[in-house]
Amino acid sequence: MAIRRQAARVVLLDDDGRVFLQHAKDPMDHTKDPWWELPGGGIHHGETTGDAAGRELYEETGIKDFEMGPVVWKRHTTFTFGGWHFDQDELIHVAWLRGPAVYQPTGLEMLEAAAFLEPRWWTVDELLVSTVQLWPSRMRDHLPSLVAGEMPAEPIDVGH
Repeated sequence: MAIRRQAARVVLLDDDGRVFLQHAKDPMDHTKDPWWELPGGGIHHGETTGDAAGRELYEETGIKDFEMGPVVWKRHTTFTFGGWHFDQDELIHVAWLRGPAVYQPTGLEMLEAAAFLEPRWWTVDELLVSTVQLWPSRMRDHLPSLVAGEMPAEPIDVGH
């Protein structure tokens, strides 16, 4: 049985147009290859997607000086993580870093602490030539226009 939930994520951009990603693995399944993902997670009762995205960003990175923007992407995904099966709808906001980016997570759950390998700021060019697994899967297709400042009129489906 899958846990059905709503989640929010963040495409965090810095002044140089780089995007922040977390390198992660499933600590309960060593047969899975690691991947790179946007910060984010489940929406708590009563939270807006922007509030949840900001809270998750702060908990997972310690970054608190950012400007939260609109929902630019969406996706539906099913996955297994930490032995749990998820059926998840995500709304993905864009946000802009407005201060120092000191990585110091403040509220990682035990599985997250075991899962996160390293943070990294990626340029669009680096991501376009890399072969690393990204979640969402179609991030490479839509990141260049977002970094160029083009905000979609409606959230774009960026894959599973």
